[in-house]
Amino acid sequence: SELTIENKAKPMPFTLGDPNVSEDVKLKYRYLELRDPAMYEAFRLRSKAAIAARNVLDANGFLEVETPILTKSTPEGARDYLVPSRVHSGEFYALPQSPQLFKQLLMVGGFDRYFQIAKCFRDEDLRADRQPEFTQIDVEMSFCNQEDVIKVAEDLLEGIFSACDIEVKAPFNRIKYRDAMEWYGSDKPDLRYDLKMVDVIDIFERCDNEIFSKIAAQPHKNRIKALKVPGADLVFSKREMKSFEDFVRKFGASGLGYFQMKEDGLKGPLIKFFSDDDIQAIIDRTELEVGDVVFFGAGEKKLVWDYMGRFRNFIAEHEKMNLVDSDKYEFVWVVDFPMFEVEDGRVKALHHPFTQPVDTDKDDVEEIESIAYDIVLNGTELGGGSIRIHKEEVQEEIFKLLGIEEEEAQEKFGFLLDALKFGAPPHGGFAMGFDRMMMLISKKSSIRDVIAFPKTQKASCILTQAPSEVDNAQLRDLHIRLREKKQ
Repeated sequence: SELTIENKAKPMPFTLGDPNVSEDVKLKYRYLELRDPAMYEAFRLRSKAAIAARNVLDANGFLEVETPILTKSTPEGARDYLVPSRVHSGEFYALPQSPQLFKQLLMVGGFDRYFQIAKCFRDEDLRADRQPEFTQIDVEMSFCNQEDVIKVAEDLLEGIFSACDIEVKAPFNRIKYRDAMEWYGSDKPDLRYDLKMVDVIDIFERCDNEIFSKIAAQPHKNRIKALKVPGADLVFSKREMKSFEDFVRKFGASGLGYFQMKEDGLKGPLIKFFSDDDIQAIIDRTELEVGDVVFFGAGEKKLVWDYMGRFRNFIAEHEKMNLVDSDKYEFVWVVDFPMFEVEDGRVKALHHPFTQPVDTDKDDVEEIESIAYDIVLNGTELGGGSIRIHKEEVQEEIFKLLGIEEEEAQEKFGFLLDALKFGAPPHGGFAMGFDRMMMLISKKSSIRDVIAFPKTQKASCILTQAPSEVDNAQLRDLHIRLREKKQ
């Protein structure tokens, strides 16, 4: 009976749902893009998932506790975002990369079961599944072992996915870290398709090719991996298979060999270097059938793992193979991670330095295993965790192995080391990337699509124009003077 115009609207700067609109335009007018029903559905699912997470953890006796956003810089892992202090001249807070230290302190304080849907901040190079600020479901519990933690994590995932009308069934598959690297070339393998690498270094050691036999003579540091691709000979030309070398070279490979299984036997440019017995050994070990192609990567162990793992994903996703079932949710736990890795001669913690080692009595630090575990979904690491060090002397030993001297350890982590002296219980936990999880549940290609007001890949907000310059008065209050920009 009556019409009231509350507000007049300008013409829309773009059409909702138009795939040709640039990302910058959509982010500038993000509040308009949010009107798209598809966007609303993604955030409806996100809300349901967050509520389900709280309900599951509450039902399991967990207490939600908020930890500080302004905290101390502990430069381990990614770069911190720093916040200058007005009151304490020349000193800085850091935004937390995770609530790790505080949740361990809560365990010392007797809060046996903690959780938080936490905001975290990392000043790192951005990709489709990264943002400078992100959300994680953070969980810690006392008097537990790895099985207890994994059970809680699986209950949580079942509850979240059920709330989003997706049925997943625990317990999930498990694979040891070293097997994941040897079979799939990745610690976050996509198991929606069955392409597994096979070690053939012993066969290549007997071949007449000097390059291969020299690599094969050092099996402790090198690898020669075979990857069988069923039916590839029926869909790829020789030119295409040769072009695959260009793909692996981008990741440091010196080349990529291959054999084709024909009706009259194994064919390929490398066949002349092998005896009939070794050719048969390759066929048997890789279980070749007519129409299959087997690709070979050779070189230093970590390099081969990396580029052959990438090549495995590349082939599975290739439009001519199309091995990926986009409707499938394939979880896998990767367990028994190494405690350390060595880069440029420096020992680094593979997860973080508060992870409980299985045993530190090994000559090679890279052979020391930890009680750590990652949960992987469709080739994306959703999160992970570990059983923590709860004894001061063990924590100090780990710091020494990492090259962190006692004075430096006290400066960075003194409050944690002091807390461990007051009867810290055995404890462990995990954290899951909530944005990544919702990206996969919503079948989006980027976590920006499940964050209401995301940053660009250059860590800027086109909508608000952040980061931005501030006036000199604010800088003076913070005791900051800017250097002149170089022309």
